[in-house]
Amino acid sequence: MIQVPGEVLHRRSAVNGEFWLEAHDGGLLLLPRLADLRKLYVEPTTACNLSCRTCARQNWSDPDAWMDIGVFQRLIEQTAELPMLRRIEFCGIGEPLTHPDLLDMIRMARERALAVTVSSNGLLLNKAICEELVGLRVDRLVLSLDGVEPRTYEDIRGIPIADVLANARLLKKAKEERGSLLPALEIEFVAMRRNARELPDLARLASELGATRILVSNVLAHTEEMYEQILYGYGPRGASALPGWPVQTGAWVVWGTFDLPRMHWGAERRCRFVQDSAAVIGWDGGVSPCYALAHNYDYLALDGRRKKVSRYLQGRIPYQSLLEIWTSEEYARFRSEVKNFRFPSCPDCELRATCDLREQNKGCWGWNPSCADCLYAQDIVRCPGAGR
Repeated sequence: MIQVPGEVLHRRSAVNGEFWLEAHDGGLLLLPRLADLRKLYVEPTTACNLSCRTCARQNWSDPDAWMDIGVFQRLIEQTAELPMLRRIEFCGIGEPLTHPDLLDMIRMARERALAVTVSSNGLLLNKAICEELVGLRVDRLVLSLDGVEPRTYEDIRGIPIADVLANARLLKKAKEERGSLLPALEIEFVAMRRNARELPDLARLASELGATRILVSNVLAHTEEMYEQILYGYGPRGASALPGWPVQTGAWVVWGTFDLPRMHWGAERRCRFVQDSAAVIGWDGGVSPCYALAHNYDYLALDGRRKKVSRYLQGRIPYQSLLEIWTSEEYARFRSEVKNFRFPSCPDCELRATCDLREQNKGCWGWNPSCADCLYAQDIVRCPGAGR
């Protein structure tokens, strides 16, 4: 069936069932309806046992809530329709380990032969949980550590760093006792003016804990206080090379690495979520295309203008199947817009100081909600697992 020009066209494909055809700028765009979803970011809860200065929870309107185990079970059942899906990342704004059924969720994912990553602040990593994570063959544990010096860490996270480090050592011991290399430990570090000087010391700590990678992200400023802490800007800023560190993994020694963010706004823009064929599943089964559009919150853009972001959903499980949502017309068109990045570059616009569209996360052309000044697309702000 072909409709009139300017409308979306729909036709049967001989290759993989169906695709969308869209009239665009005098031509046609082919938008395949493929079951090519490769990665899921699952947010078990929006609740957290900490109140960190850097968190979106400092300036947002979403409730504290937990994913119903039945919703997750439906999600896992639906993964049978997605043959390219390889990994589930349990992460998000909340602390995954506060969910009472998290280990059951991990077990369900592993029974489907899916690789699993868990992100955590580490406060709840007791001996029993560490042994479970090792026994379930969780692939990676990403530990948030935003400081090495006790005063710095406690100022940001509100708890003593000694508690978290003791738990990280419990994980290392559990792996050694079982002769397991999994879960591999990685560290996420949110860089700011107050803690950036501690990055070299973090390499020493990573080596002691057996961590193989340090992912460094810039802070997304949800408050004026955090905006004063940003390290990135408009012009290039030198990001010093940081030394690696030796990590003993069984009989082998590997070299741990820093994974550093971009430090300035540039011409190249690409969304790792879309590029990785990933989706974000919220606590209520809502499906969003990325972290940036998965919640309702405010933040301060590159030039200090406050932006209000509204949650953008493509569908909701269990009312729709994940395959149906992923291959829908709107989601296919959104991914096409983002892959080609048909958005203006708001930080470069001479009208940016007076444009009120930006305050609602909209652009003067292109798809809305707009990715026009997304710091994730610049690789300035990052999340665990993106690009991995």
